[in-house]
Amino acid sequence: MLSISRNSRLLASRLWRSAHDQRRWMSVRPSEVGVSSSTARKKVTIQSLQDMKTNKTPITMITAYDYPNALACSSNPLVDMTLVGDSLAQTCLGYSSTTQLTLSEMIHHTRAVARGTTHPFLVADMPFGTYHCSLEETTRNAIRLVQEGHIEAVKMEGGSEITESVRKLTSVGIPVMAHVGLLPQRHVAMSGHKVQGRSMEGAKRVLKDAIALQEAGAFSIVLEAIPKELGRFITERLRIPTIGIGAGPWTDGQVLVWDDIMGTWSGHKAKFARRFGDLKKERDAAVQGYVEAVKSRTFPNPSSESYLFEETEWDKFLKDEQE
Repeated sequence: MLSISRNSRLLASRLWRSAHDQRRWMSVRPSEVGVSSSTARKKVTIQSLQDMKTNKTPITMITAYDYPNALACSSNPLVDMTLVGDSLAQTCLGYSSTTQLTLSEMIHHTRAVARGTTHPFLVADMPFGTYHCSLEETTRNAIRLVQEGHIEAVKMEGGSEITESVRKLTSVGIPVMAHVGLLPQRHVAMSGHKVQGRSMEGAKRVLKDAIALQEAGAFSIVLEAIPKELGRFITERLRIPTIGIGAGPWTDGQVLVWDDIMGTWSGHKAKFARRFGDLKKERDAAVQGYVEAVKSRTFPNPSSESYLFEETEWDKFLKDEQE
């Protein structure tokens, strides 16, 4: 019995050393998901978000499209929500429009984001065409996003015309975040990405849609590209939290696209898309530095960035090759 126990310990020790050595030499090592105990935060829930509205605590939401983005969002306890936005069509996949994004592509990205998400409440856009169909098919598509994409809620663009879909999804336990105002998935029908609700009729339509979606069961609603006065009026009228993007400073929260925040997006810059960083400059400088170092043969350094052969073994190798 003692011999078996000793052997088991020796085997375990060897396995640990092997795994440790392997991790030392991997250029990309697996990392632990989450944040340090000093910055850890409890999981954000729908009730948490509702309490934030009640207490007038601003809600923060950032888009994420992959595991590294998700880790970045989860590393900060002040991030309340992470959105896997269909803007990934342009920012990650190079499409010209969000309407080209498929459900399978969205699920692929939501799975990656979910693996890196800890406390933020995780929402994903339903791609164009996945909820403009029968209630049965809409429900199947939403269930796929939840089961395969591992998200907690779906987001749907539209007004009164999608209320039945919202009711259906919420009735089976899938939370829905609504989205009114500018609807990027309908930019062709809207003749471009234009501010909505600027006329009395337009403002009443946006307000009516927002109220209808609240009554249908939406737990929150995104207000995009509407006048700041209308954003404030709707926020004060609704019971559920409003998340603004180009809707002024008085909504319950704000959302921005990751690439706009980081300054890496090189396409059209919307008026509301403030750049909080300049990662593009840093990225380009790093690429330039790397290629220059390779061209000048200063990378890799033969001492600090290269592996060595055991001298005796190298002598044996050369001798053997010469024979």
